[in-house]
Amino acid sequence: MGMINLELRCPKNVDPNPSWNFDNLMSELSSLESKLYKNGTDSSLNPKPFIKSPARDFRKIGRREKSVENSKAFVMRIDDVELDEFDDDEGTEAGSLVPSSRFTFTDIYLSESDDSDDEQMQQMQVSVMDKMGVVEGAFLEVTHEHQLGVKEEIRNQLAVLETQLVAEKEKSTSALVQVEKNIDVRRQMDRKLDLHYQRKIAEALDDHLTAIQRDHEHRSQLEERKIRDDAAVEEAKRKEKALQEEKLRQQKAKEDQEVQARLEAAKRAEEERKAAQEAEKLAKEAADKMKEENLRKDYVNAQKAASITSAANVSKEMKSSGNLVRAAVNALKLEERRLQIYKELNDRNQLIISGSHTNFVPKERDIKRTIRQITGTIDNVRSKASKLVEILKDPACPQSVSMAMFAKEITSIFETTSPKFNSSAFACGHVIVYVSSQVPAVMDCLLAEFHKACIYTVPKHIMYSKAAFETEESYYKAIGYREENGKIETTDSYLERIESLMKLYGALVQTVAQGVQNKHGLEEGWVWLARFLNVLPPNRYTAVALEAFLEMAGFALHGKYKSQFVKVLNTISREFVPKLRARDPNAGSKISRIQEYIESQKFLQEPTGWRLQGALLSHTFVPEADRRQEQYHHAPSRHFTYHR
Repeated sequence: MGMINLELRCPKNVDPNPSWNFDNLMSELSSLESKLYKNGTDSSLNPKPFIKSPARDFRKIGRREKSVENSKAFVMRIDDVELDEFDDDEGTEAGSLVPSSRFTFTDIYLSESDDSDDEQMQQMQVSVMDKMGVVEGAFLEVTHEHQLGVKEEIRNQLAVLETQLVAEKEKSTSALVQVEKNIDVRRQMDRKLDLHYQRKIAEALDDHLTAIQRDHEHRSQLEERKIRDDAAVEEAKRKEKALQEEKLRQQKAKEDQEVQARLEAAKRAEEERKAAQEAEKLAKEAADKMKEENLRKDYVNAQKAASITSAANVSKEMKSSGNLVRAAVNALKLEERRLQIYKELNDRNQLIISGSHTNFVPKERDIKRTIRQITGTIDNVRSKASKLVEILKDPACPQSVSMAMFAKEITSIFETTSPKFNSSAFACGHVIVYVSSQVPAVMDCLLAEFHKACIYTVPKHIMYSKAAFETEESYYKAIGYREENGKIETTDSYLERIESLMKLYGALVQTVAQGVQNKHGLEEGWVWLARFLNVLPPNRYTAVALEAFLEMAGFALHGKYKSQFVKVLNTISREFVPKLRARDPNAGSKISRIQEYIESQKFLQEPTGWRLQGALLSHTFVPEADRRQEQYHHAPSRHFTYHR
C-alpha cells in the first residue's frame, strides 16, 4: 500500500515567522474581513465573517489534555529512504523525527466540498500571509514547542546554576569562616609554644647560672686549699730556717766562747783599759735601741688596738643585727673566708713585727708612694707594677707584711680620692691584676680590705632595726660610717667613699689581659651583679654602689654577655628603680643617673680613662680569637713588658 502525500493549498513562500507588529496585524485582519463581506454574505459558499478566536496558548503545546486525547490525531509517515536522506541533512535534529509523531488539528475542517471552494478561495487575495500547509504548520508548532522546551530547559539549568552558585557561595563563606577559626587556633598555639620556649630558655639560663656558681665555689675551694697548703709550706720553711739560724747562732756562740776563752788572758788588760770607753758606748747603744724598740712597740700596739677595736665593734653589731643582713649565702661564706685569711695574715704579721728588730715603716712609705704615682700611661703602669712586685718579693721584708701594706694602702688611697678618678682607677686595676698574677695571695687580701671598707663589695646590706641597734650611730657604724673627732661622718661623705671604692672594684673586675689571669674578673663581676639585684633592697646606698659599678664595668659586661646584660638592665629599670623611688623619694639624683645610664645606652660607650695612652686598656671581651687584648710577659729580671 503506497504512501499518500498530502499538501495544503497554500503558497509555499509563506514566511512562518513574519515580523509584524500588532498594528500591522490588525490592519491586515480588517482588510481580510472587508474582502469577505464584499463577495456576498448570503452565499453558502462564501465564508462567514471572520471572527477572532482566542490566541493559542503555546505554553500548552506538547501537553496532552483529556479533550485532545479523545480526538483523532493526524498521523504523518515518512519513508525509510527519505528518513535516511533527512538524517544526513539535518544531523542531530532528525533523530527526534524518526518515530511517528501525532499532531492534532481540531480547528481544521476537511470535507469533499473543498474542491468547490478552491476557486472562490483562489479569488480571495489574502493580504495577511500566504496559506501554510499542514506539515509546515505542524513543523512550525513542533519547532516552536521545541524552542519552548529548550528555553524551559535553559531556564531550569539557569535555576540549577543559580542554586549551585548560592550553594558554592555559602560553602566558600563557611570555608572562609573555618579558615579564620583555624588561623586563630594556630595563633593561640603559637603563643603557647612561644611561652613554652621562653620558659625553657629561662630554665636553661637558671641551670647554666647555677652550674657557673657551683664551678666558682669549687674553684674557690681549690684556691683556699692551695692557699692553706702554701701557707703550711711557707710555715714549715720558716720554722726550718729559724731552726738553722738558731743552730748557726749557737755554733757561732760556742766558737766565740772558745775564742774568748783562749784570748781572755791576752785581752784582759786591754779590756780593763777600754772598760770606761766600752761602758759609755754600750750605754749609748742601749739608749738608741730602747728608743727604737719603743717606737716599734708603739706602732705594733697601735695597729693591734685599731684592729681589735674595729673587729669588736663589727662583731658586736653583727651579733645584735640577727637576720637583718641582706646578702647571698655564698657571698657571706666568701667574705668570711677572706676575712679569716686576712685576720690570720695580720696576726702572723704582728708576731713577725714584734719579734723582729727591722723597721718596716720605710717599706710602707715606699708602697704608698708608688701607688700614688700610678697614672693612665703604658710606661707608668709597667714601671709601677714592676716596682711593686719587687717590693713584695724583697727578702728583707716578709711577704705577708708587704701584702697587708699593699692592700691597706690601695684601699686607703682610693677611698679618700674624689669619685671622678676613672683614669687612675683603670690603671690601678691593671697594676693589681699583674701584681696578683705574680703574688696570688694579694687578691684575697685586697678583697678582704674592700669588704671591710665597703660592705657593698660583698655585696651585703644591713637593715635598720631599733631592737637590734641601740642608737642610729651604732647602725651607721655597722654599715661602714666612720667616726672622726667623736662625730659620725656625714651621709654625703659616706656615699662618696662608697662610690670611690665601688668604682675601683668595678675597674678591677672588668680588667682583662691576655696572658695574665685576673683572679677576680668578669665572671665574678657578673655573679656580683646577680647577687646584688636578687638580695639587696633598693635604697640610696645600694643605688650609689650599683651606678658606680655599672659606670666602670658595664661596657665590659655588655661586651661579653650581650643580650643577657641588656635584660639585667631592663630588670633594673623595671623593678629596682620603681622600688627605689617608692622607698626613698629623696633619691631623685641617684634614680636619674641610673635611668640616664640605661636610656642613653652608655654601656655601649667606652668609659672615660678606659684606654691607656697609645693602647687599649681592655677590649669588648668578645670571645673571638681575633680580638687581641693586653698581654703581660714576665721577664727573668723581675720586669714585665706591656703589649697591645
